Amino acid sequence: MRISKIPRVTFQAHSQVGDDCWHSVVISLLRGLAAVEVAAAHLRADMYPGLRAVADPPVWFQGLAFATGFAHHAVLVFFVISGWLVGGSLLDKIRQSDAIAGYAIDRVTRLWTVLIPTFVLTLLFGLGTGVVDAQGIDFQPTNDYSAVVFGANLVGLQTIAVPAFGGNFPLWSLANETWYYILFPLLVVLWRGPRRATRVACGTTLLLLAALLPSAIVGYFLIWLLGVAFSRIRIECSTAQRSGWLILTAALWAYYRLTGDMNAFTLANLLPDLGCSLMFLALLSSLQFKAAATSRLRPFLARIGTFFAEFSFSLYVLHVPLIGLLQHWALKRWGLRELSPHEPLHFAIYLGMLATLLAGAYLSYRLFESRTYQIRRLLKRMLLQRPARAPVSPTFRAD
Repeated sequence: MRISKIPRVTFQAHSQVGDDCWHSVVISLLRGLAAVEVAAAHLRADMYPGLRAVADPPVWFQGLAFATGFAHHAVLVFFVISGWLVGGSLLDKIRQSDAIAGYAIDRVTRLWTVLIPTFVLTLLFGLGTGVVDAQGIDFQPTNDYSAVVFGANLVGLQTIAVPAFGGNFPLWSLANETWYYILFPLLVVLWRGPRRATRVACGTTLLLLAALLPSAIVGYFLIWLLGVAFSRIRIECSTAQRSGWLILTAALWAYYRLTGDMNAFTLANLLPDLGCSLMFLALLSSLQFKAAATSRLRPFLARIGTFFAEFSFSLYVLHVPLIGLLQHWALKRWGLRELSPHEPLHFAIYLGMLATLLAGAYLSYRLFESRTYQIRRLLKRMLLQRPARAPVSPTFRAD
C-alpha cells in the first residue's frame, strides 16, 4: 500500500485486533515493561537512599535512578492501554445482547481473581513478619489489615474512604481503574441507550459520581478515554515519520522526567500527562498494520511481550508486599536495612531482589491469575446463558 507524504488519519468502526499486528505486540511489551518499571522503581526507593542524599553518586547509580524514574509514565501507559483494550472492547460488543452484563463479569473477574489472593498473601506476610498479629485484625476502617478495608479495596474505595489494604500504596491506581470501569459503560449507555429514561438515569448517575469522586480520579478519566478514542483511530504514515514521532515522544517523556514533579497524579500534572499520552497514543495508532509474514522480529518480541504481559497485573499488585517480605528477610539474615550505592555487591543484591519479585509474581500468576478465564466462562455460563426450554409433549384428547 502506498503511503502519502502527509500522514493519513482514518476512523474505524472496530478496534483492530490480532497478534500479527505491530500495535498488539507493542501493547503486550509495554504492559509487561511498565509493571517491571514500577516494581524496580519502588524496590530502588525502598532499598537505596535517594539520589540527592548521596554524596558523589557513581555514574551507574545515577543511571539506575534515571532508568527507574519512569514509574509515573508507566502508570500512564496502564491507563491509556486499559482504555484502548477495555473501552474499545466494550464498544465492539455494545450491540450484542448482554453486552453490559458480560462486561461487568469480565471486569470483576479481572480484578478479584488477582486481588483476593494478593490480599490474603499480604495478610499472611504481615502475620509472618510481625507487622500485624491475629488480635490486630478487626473491622476498623482505619486499620490497614481490617476486614472492612479488605472488602472496600475490592470495590475501589481505597484512598477514597479507606487506606490501601496492607499499606500497598500502588493500589491507588486500581481505585481509578475500578471507577473508570463503572463510568465508561454509563457514558456509553448515555450516548447510545435506546430508551430516554435509561439515558437520563445514566446521565444523572454520571453527574453524581463526578461530584462525589476525588477530582484527580475524574480528571484522569480523560486520559483513559483518550485510550478508547485512539482505538478507533488509524494513522498511516511512513517509517521515517513514525521514527521521528517515536523520538519526539521519548524526548517529551524524558523532559518531564527530568524537569517535572512526576510522582503524583494530581490536577496540576494533568496537562503534561495529557500531552505525553497524546504523543504515545498517536504513535501506537500508527502501528496498526500487520507485520510481514517473513518477519523474525515480530514473533520474537511477541513471545517476550506475551510472557511479561501475562503476569504484569500480578506483579503490579504484589510487588510491594513482596518488597516488605524481602526487607524483613534482609534485616534478619544480614542486618541490612539499606543498600549502599558505593558497594557493587549491593547492586547484585538489588538485582537478586528484583528477580525474586518477578519470580514471586509469576508464581502467583500461575496459581491464581491464570484461572481468570476459566472463572469468567463459568460465571457467564451460570448467569448469562438461559436454560433451554424442555420440549412440550403433545397432548391428545379423546373425542
